[in-house]
Amino acid sequence: MIRGIHHVGINCRDMARMQKFYGEAFGFKPVDEEGFAWADEPMMDHIVDVKGSAAKGIMLRAGTCYLELFQYSAPPPESPEPQRPHDRGYTHFCVDVTEMEKDIVLLKQCGMTFNDRDFVDVGHVKTIYGYDPEGNVIEVQQCAPGNAFALEKLAK
Repeated sequence: MIRGIHHVGINCRDMARMQKFYGEAFGFKPVDEEGFAWADEPMMDHIVDVKGSAAKGIMLRAGTCYLELFQYSAPPPESPEPQRPHDRGYTHFCVDVTEMEKDIVLLKQCGMTFNDRDFVDVGHVKTIYGYDPEGNVIEVQQCAPGNAFALEKLAK
């Protein structure tokens, strides 16, 4: 039985910078200060489906959400560019906020960028895609009362 999504994994080039960003912007705190690492581990190569992999990582938590940061040292990436919204694969995750205008200001102060765009109010939700310090896409949304996909509906 599927109970829900456990965590979102993000590959990054500078884990310290990204841990600071996700801590300041969204309140994520390390579950274990030491994190984890591997190199020359055939079992890890099998799990992540990458031969010759080496990486370090840390699991972060905010509320009922885990975020797992990885920083690979091997093998080198095929492309240094992050995925964009129209690329295949996991291209973004979404955070739900309560005060869009104030929360956008805080996110910008923490290093998130929005390419000089404002959020859009489409009636049932205010929304915009932005970018963390490494260019990964994060959707920021504020659900209107009565939105069928409001987080409060998950508790029922």
